[in-house]
Amino acid sequence: MKAKYLLLATAWVLVATLAAAPAVSLAQEDDATAILKAMSDYVGSQETIELTFDSAIEIITPQLEKIQFTNSGQALLHRPDKLRAHRVGGYADVEMFYNGKTTSVYGKHVNGYARFEAPGTVDDLIHALREGHGVALPGADLLLTNSYAVLAEDILEAKHIGRGVIDGVECEHLAFRNFDTDWQLWVAVGPQPIPRKMVITSKTLNSAPQYTLQVKEWKSDVTPPKDAFTFTPPEGAVALDPDALLELDELPPGAE
Repeated sequence: MKAKYLLLATAWVLVATLAAAPAVSLAQEDDATAILKAMSDYVGSQETIELTFDSAIEIITPQLEKIQFTNSGQALLHRPDKLRAHRVGGYADVEMFYNGKTTSVYGKHVNGYARFEAPGTVDDLIHALREGHGVALPGADLLLTNSYAVLAEDILEAKHIGRGVIDGVECEHLAFRNFDTDWQLWVAVGPQPIPRKMVITSKTLNSAPQYTLQVKEWKSDVTPPKDAFTFTPPEGAVALDPDALLELDELPPGAE
């Protein structure tokens, strides 16, 4: 008799578990997309954002060795049409100025600069750099006015993994799957859900190299100086073709 009751109890547990599994999965997906939307709404509502970051990109050598290259930088964004960004690594030191009409890119390591017309908003600039110049800017989506519309467009699977801590800040840990990439996002817990870390994993390349972006400092209560988005070429700087600087990456020359 005890064995019979034990079998019945086990069966009910299995039924209950199977019945609950889709609901749990759905709840995870709803939680993840809701947190992503909250982050997008908050970031998009900020008129001015000043941040510093560390980034790392991996390459796979012909010998299947995974090598990581690291960079640091900062950005100052003033919506809708002002942006200044600086990135420095072992192979390039590049600064970009955008005033809503013209984009200026200065390579300090080569003392050369390039300019091109790009009227519109910061969102338009990011799109133009990707489509017109082939610049990937993998972390720039986080600064878009409506990043959710872009980030959620091709999501096949979403998960709320739980919580983690980035630089002492408690964060919601999210994981998403697209057709050709997996990506993770850590969003600060609380009334200011800012992105603290992003990891993008390529599934179409051998050994699945990753790109990592970690936000170090974030301020939204700053007043940009009047000349913050104005570029004046330094003495002796050489005018270059725009693509000569826009193609400068975090990688050493010749690396794919």
